[in-house]
Amino acid sequence: MPDTTAVPFSAFVCASVCAPKSTWQPLCSVLAALCLAGPALAATSAAPAQAQAATKAGAAANASVKPSAKASAKASANTPVNTPAGAASGAAASGAAATLPTSADIIATAPSAAWRDVDPDNLLIMTLPQGEAFIELAPRFAPRHVDNIRALARGGYWDGLAILRVQDNYVTQWGDPNADDEDTGLKGQGRPFPAGAAAHLPAEFDVPLKGLPLTVLPDVDGWAPRAGHVDGFPVAANPASGRAWMAHCYATVGAGRGNEVDSSTGAELYVVIGHAPRGLDLNITVVGRVLKGMEFLSALPRGTGRLGFYEKAEQRQPITRVALASALPADQRPQLQVLRTDTPTWQALLNARRHRGGWFVHSPEHTEICTASAPVRTRPTDVKLDRTPPRETSR
Repeated sequence: MPDTTAVPFSAFVCASVCAPKSTWQPLCSVLAALCLAGPALAATSAAPAQAQAATKAGAAANASVKPSAKASAKASANTPVNTPAGAASGAAASGAAATLPTSADIIATAPSAAWRDVDPDNLLIMTLPQGEAFIELAPRFAPRHVDNIRALARGGYWDGLAILRVQDNYVTQWGDPNADDEDTGLKGQGRPFPAGAAAHLPAEFDVPLKGLPLTVLPDVDGWAPRAGHVDGFPVAANPASGRAWMAHCYATVGAGRGNEVDSSTGAELYVVIGHAPRGLDLNITVVGRVLKGMEFLSALPRGTGRLGFYEKAEQRQPITRVALASALPADQRPQLQVLRTDTPTWQALLNARRHRGGWFVHSPEHTEICTASAPVRTRPTDVKLDRTPPRETSR
């Protein structure tokens, strides 16, 4: 029997939740997001008219990046492209979808130039009793916070601290339970910051859009006028304001804050473990995303207290260690790679996810930044193994 959990759907899911913050007091907002399916099979039929309309809309909104169909077809797999994903969907929309390879095929046969190595100075290794989670930091979007997180990790700040909150379909949050709390008045009992870590930082909610290498999706995004990816990170933007920001998708990591916008330091972090709470965008500094090991953060026991906090100290989940990969000997560093989101390989993968066939009765002809996540792999050591496609399931 096919795995029906992978079937795409288009219903609105509404939830009222409270934003992650360092003071552990509520900061509430009503969120609504459009749920879409994840990885895809290649489509077996032509794309409908709405897919063509979405592609045209994306191209019109981004007139500065409009390659010709011939140019896209002739581009080699390792040639960077910075264009709407729909530019490569013309063939599928005209009836060639039936010949598209599957997502698994595209990932497995992607050339080495279509992948980028993760900088060890941007890779956090979070060790829990259950396993390791690997977090890639995003200095392009939050340089001050990333610098602080590096200093905290080098000083062993999180070693022996704990995961304090696991709220179902929302976030897992960790830090120091004795940190200063502006609402309860708790002060002076927290763990001191190590040398080089700052106790105050400016908010880093967004960055200038100009000059940002954003690979734009033509598909409509309900939360921003423009959306796409930068270096594999999901990014939304507003050309009218000239600003761009990292989006709250599954596995996004952010810095908890209090009521003041500049009250985050990176010492208290959270990761999204449920439906994308995009209403948090532009309200909290986003610092990166989990590349690997989400199962160790998303499958923890849910907190039974208010907002998903653990009510008793013994319920908290211990953190063994958080370290930068660059602090490890070279031969012990994880060799992770992320599929580049500025190449024709990425465009082909988006089309395979957008135009679905095979087991699927209905093809959504749509994708969006939170379901179009950039694949991650361990750098292959055997070319033959690198070329062997993984077994395809009903997804």
